[in-house]
Amino acid sequence: MNKIVSMADNSTVYDVAKVTPLSIAVQISERFGNQIYLKREDEQSIHSFKLRGAYQKMSSLSDVQKIKGVVASSAGNHAQGVALSAKKLKIRAVIVMPSSTPKIKVQAVQQLGAEVILHGDVYDDAFQHAKKLCSEQDLNFIHPYDDIDVIAGQATVAKEILSQLEDVDLVFVPVGGGGLISGIASYIKHYAPKVKVIGVEPMDSATLHNSLEGNERVVLEDVGRFADGVAVKQIGELPFEIAKQCVDDVVLVSNDEMCAAIKDIYEDVRAVSEPAGALATAGVKKYILDHELKGKNIVSVVSGANVNFDRLRYIAERADLGELTEAIMAVTIPEEPGSFLRFCELLDNHSVTEFNYRYSPNDKAHIFVGVEISSGDGEKQALIEKLRKSFEVLDMSDNSMAKTHIRYMVGGHANAENEVIYRFEFPERPGALLNFLRKIKTKWNISLFHYRNHGADFGRVLIGLQADNVAELEARFDELGYYYKNETDNKAYQYFL
Repeated sequence: MNKIVSMADNSTVYDVAKVTPLSIAVQISERFGNQIYLKREDEQSIHSFKLRGAYQKMSSLSDVQKIKGVVASSAGNHAQGVALSAKKLKIRAVIVMPSSTPKIKVQAVQQLGAEVILHGDVYDDAFQHAKKLCSEQDLNFIHPYDDIDVIAGQATVAKEILSQLEDVDLVFVPVGGGGLISGIASYIKHYAPKVKVIGVEPMDSATLHNSLEGNERVVLEDVGRFADGVAVKQIGELPFEIAKQCVDDVVLVSNDEMCAAIKDIYEDVRAVSEPAGALATAGVKKYILDHELKGKNIVSVVSGANVNFDRLRYIAERADLGELTEAIMAVTIPEEPGSFLRFCELLDNHSVTEFNYRYSPNDKAHIFVGVEISSGDGEKQALIEKLRKSFEVLDMSDNSMAKTHIRYMVGGHANAENEVIYRFEFPERPGALLNFLRKIKTKWNISLFHYRNHGADFGRVLIGLQADNVAELEARFDELGYYYKNETDNKAYQYFL
């Protein structure tokens, strides 16, 4: 760690990077009773901190290594950091990106002068191809996080924080592979050991959290990809060793909480962060409430702002749920005139934000309803209990399938024989659907299909199939290699479809 600190103190990153502002988040600070500062890495030229580590590593290469050139694998910010560093240092850069990478990210890397190779459907495919090119063409591989030079470059973020704010109590850092948090934690624990360093991860990508719990690096079977900048199955080897010594705690947050944090950051500093960029701020809010903090000086690292415009619709839809200012419910009401009136009367002054209903020939109808709330989970639970005195109510606020698909599909039961329901993630590229259809061929009839573009490198798809042999069907899915989950027992499906 001492070596990392020394390298950070004498870093070359400012040949290409800049000292980013530490901005007070006035509105969040007032709401949560603490002074909350945003470390604005979104203001780097590539809108991400990744430039620091990439340049630190590449500037340390020997003249012979620079002549040979570099190769990296990335679907986003690391790719741009390597490309810009290569341009500054006048060396060749080859970037391998998954074929599903959004065009805007590919173009951003190409505009910086790097050679882009599209390979595979997911990051692991691109990584393996990059390593192959490294061997075949004698290129230098630039790792995104598991490298001491890269970590030292990221440590300069902490160097700036300690110079910008005299009295720091806690620093919150997003965690993917661990390069950023290991750099920041190394530097802070050296110069300001009383400052707490808190990592923040998505609930569905908890690689550091799970590794610390088990005291060894774990490999996640699946990772959530909403926060694609931190979608890593295993924490880096060196970052993990540093984290065990220097990281004080890890907070896990939901996708909805990240969306709420994106909204918070925008309302405070008019910056639109990417999901991974808002991760630390989501963690700040959750940690404050869980630990009842007051009057602390807290820094949140806004790590990046490379978000596709198409994703903003999804983010806006989920922000209120993440902020606990909206609740969505499935309510069973009698199929008779006046039922909806009685339901609305029980809501008192709560505004209806969403209402979906289709006539049912049975004596009971299921409605999908969104309700505005103002004081969080306690208010939601109180409202649900009140409604349950008259109606059957299911809280759907944490039901991912309901929020992503069902709310757009309410229409009545099809009663399709032997229907099973699956949630899929398709690579967002031409041919993904065709590959799926070819795999199932004509043996299983598709009874339901829902897809909405969210501007990500994968598409969220809900599919219903008529299958009397589920094991055989899922064996075909396994051959395809797409992420899927059986949702046949999901109450949202059972109620509305």
